[in-house]
Amino acid sequence: MGSGKTTLGEVLAVELGCTFIDLDDYIEAANGCTIKEIFARIGEDGFRRIEHEAIIEASRGENVVIACGGGTPCFYNNMSSMNSRGITVHLTTSEDVLYNRLTLPEQMAKRPLIASKTPDEIRQFIHESIVKRLPHYSQAQITFDSTDIETAEANAATAKILADTLRQHLSV
Repeated sequence: MGSGKTTLGEVLAVELGCTFIDLDDYIEAANGCTIKEIFARIGEDGFRRIEHEAIIEASRGENVVIACGGGTPCFYNNMSSMNSRGITVHLTTSEDVLYNRLTLPEQMAKRPLIASKTPDEIRQFIHESIVKRLPHYSQAQITFDSTDIETAEANAATAKILADTLRQHLSV
């Protein structure tokens, strides 16, 4: 959460000539409501079941870049499924950068897992999430630093570097 999956993914897809899919947007379109509403209606476990089906459906497409949610790799064997369908990338950045990104009001409003947390609780959530999720994230085929995406120019340069890394991975 906050690593730049959507921000970087959109520009990466253009760089690679692919279609971009934000998994949360895909889920919202398929269900006719927001992620926040899904959480309120059926809870996190219900959402994770929907998310699992969505990642399978979305990954059936060809030439797609998919930005999944931060928790997606951690449920229903999703990481293994994603690895079998394409190249997976674990985006990394520091806890301080994640905190700065996630505490922007527009970010908090759309993220049910942190929307009602205090700043200290958000810091704790970030740390605990990284520790808890790292065993799943470490199964990604590529680990890539997404710290420098704060401007459009930096994001474009970072997407180009990641695109080159993916191309090299494909040619091996």
